[in-house]
Amino acid sequence: MKGRRRAGGGRAWARGSSASSSWFALVAFLCCPLFATVAFSTFRIFGVSFRPVLLPTWQTSVINAVATDHSFLRRESISATATIAAKRGINNPSSIRIQEAISFPDQVLVFLQFSSSLPRLDLVCLYYPPSNPTTSSSSPVADLRLPAIIPSFPTSFIRCPLAPRGFSISLSPDLPLLKPRPWDHLTYAALLDPHNNSTVVFAKGFNLRPARLSDPSRYECVFGWNFAKPKYLLTSPALTAAQEIIRCNTPPSVLLRFRSQSEPNPPLVSVKTKGRGAITLPSVARPETLRLSSRKNRHTMCVCTMMRNQARFLPEWIIYHSLIGVERWFIYDNDSDDDIEQVIQSLGMSNYVVSRHLWPWVKTQEAGFAHCALRARGYCEWVGFIDVDEFLYLPTNFTLHDVLQNYSNMPWIGELRTACYSFGPSGRKTTPSEGVMVGYTCRLGAPERHKSIVRPEVLNPSLINVVHHFHLKEGMRYVNMEKGLIVINHYKYQVWEVFKEKFNRRVATYVADWQNEENVGSKDRAPGLGTKAVEPSDWSSRFCEVNDTGLRDWVSMAFIDPQTGLLPWQKGRNLI
Repeated sequence: MKGRRRAGGGRAWARGSSASSSWFALVAFLCCPLFATVAFSTFRIFGVSFRPVLLPTWQTSVINAVATDHSFLRRESISATATIAAKRGINNPSSIRIQEAISFPDQVLVFLQFSSSLPRLDLVCLYYPPSNPTTSSSSPVADLRLPAIIPSFPTSFIRCPLAPRGFSISLSPDLPLLKPRPWDHLTYAALLDPHNNSTVVFAKGFNLRPARLSDPSRYECVFGWNFAKPKYLLTSPALTAAQEIIRCNTPPSVLLRFRSQSEPNPPLVSVKTKGRGAITLPSVARPETLRLSSRKNRHTMCVCTMMRNQARFLPEWIIYHSLIGVERWFIYDNDSDDDIEQVIQSLGMSNYVVSRHLWPWVKTQEAGFAHCALRARGYCEWVGFIDVDEFLYLPTNFTLHDVLQNYSNMPWIGELRTACYSFGPSGRKTTPSEGVMVGYTCRLGAPERHKSIVRPEVLNPSLINVVHHFHLKEGMRYVNMEKGLIVINHYKYQVWEVFKEKFNRRVATYVADWQNEENVGSKDRAPGLGTKAVEPSDWSSRFCEVNDTGLRDWVSMAFIDPQTGLLPWQKGRNLI
């Protein structure tokens, strides 16, 4: 009987349990949508992407396709790939050290230090969502991994695809996670000037006004290997402050390290504001030592330029300027992804002295020109600052060296300002295979602006420039060059296929990108185009007021091969 009661009780419990389970399941089913709504709203409030929508947050369909098509990029293969990488020494923290990650509009630059044995081609970019634990004992899990883009040119950074907002980035599960810092709040370059033992620091984030000196007493430079430990940092007062350039005295101990030439790891340098609310900018800048100027064995004329994805125009530009007297070129590569390295190597094999300096920083043309002026000072007497679509033209029998020698004998002259004539498409609708000098012959009647040739040793210590000219030392003068003696042919308005590239990111600091509704009436823009890269129906006939064939005729006479009828920069010709 007891057994039956016990059994009956068991069945009663089972029936009650079954009924309770059914009610629980029903309540849970009804509550799930409400919980999900609250959870998604909460995640959205705090700006965190829920995992099911991770992949669509990537910036381009190309990245999605790469992540889908290659098994080693998917999460399930991360541990296996990491094991293989560990065997090669990639995930060994002693082999690689990440210094900083900087987020740009279209990518992340990861700054690091390599050991000599590190197999760089195996590096990958790991992305961690904001919800990942970074302080607990459990290792964080990467949601996605993508191949790192390793510049073939020696550099201290690699490129990673742009991370979703709030994500952290690393190169190995065993390395620290870094949240990318913004590109516009950063100390990004520095030079040690041996002429006065000062350090010139290039920094974004203080929004100093263009073309004006700022109060240097508001700033100081900070030197050290770890900015998280203030007691080990050295500070030095600023001497000048203007635009994105701060010049400070170099601490004696830092100078000694550089002079010993035994310091493989120079200190970082940054800029700090003084007073209440003082801030120190994050930094990836380690000072480079400049060459002392010497009047012996200097080039008479050099050229600095900044460019992005314009390698196809370099052969014509360099070969022509070499013939008229330019002896060296400093190319500041603003993050090109075309074949610029191969083009420069080919030119070097033909005995053109061309040096390439990686300069990935966004909207820093003025700072880049100042950086180049200091670098060129040790090698060149005169330096021209022109773009790769701008060509010096001397319409008389005077040579470029004749002109420069004349002003070299006037020590109070520090800058030659040269008028620019802007050429239009000249009736063309396709890119001229013979190059711009022969292909475009119709221009506007009046010059639009000027560019300068300067003596870098007489520039103002502040290095203020507005792209077209520099400020000079006290007592130095500039000269407006006669248009009949020397001008610049600026092939600004080329066929639409080429010109539309100007709607992409502009390099000048104080010039609005053309896609923005800012300074729409500026001469820097093409009149009447607005903010959209839409070809006007009459584009090929615009900007044509004067038929100017002077440079075309000279180039045809000086360069065309009488046997083939080709110019040296035309496809299929050697660069010699």
